[in-house]
Amino acid sequence: MNPNQRFCLTLDLKDDPIMIMEYEYWHQKNHIWPEIPAGIKAVGILSMEIYRIENLLFMIIDTDPDFDFERDMERLSHLPRQSEWEDFVAHFQNSGKNEPAKEKWKLMKQVFSLD
Repeated sequence: MNPNQRFCLTLDLKDDPIMIMEYEYWHQKNHIWPEIPAGIKAVGILSMEIYRIENLLFMIIDTDPDFDFERDMERLSHLPRQSEWEDFVAHFQNSGKNEPAKEKWKLMKQVFSLD
């Protein structure tokens, strides 16, 4: 049994193929601002993956056991360049510009697990 926690979230991008390509560009390892992955790791997120189908994003976050989603996502929002990043990517997302990531990304409820 894995003592870590997993969170699954979803978010809609604007339904524009050019904007979707640009969103993916900015999430490539050699284009994402270096402060963003550093901050993600600093709050206890061990791994993060984002998948896309059409304009729907699905994110998987694996964290350490002490990670508290509300507390630590709030901490993340105050780290260097994080709010600037959120404003930048909001341009591609179906959400408000000043909406923090913890409100744009909707937590999903697990309905099945094959153990």
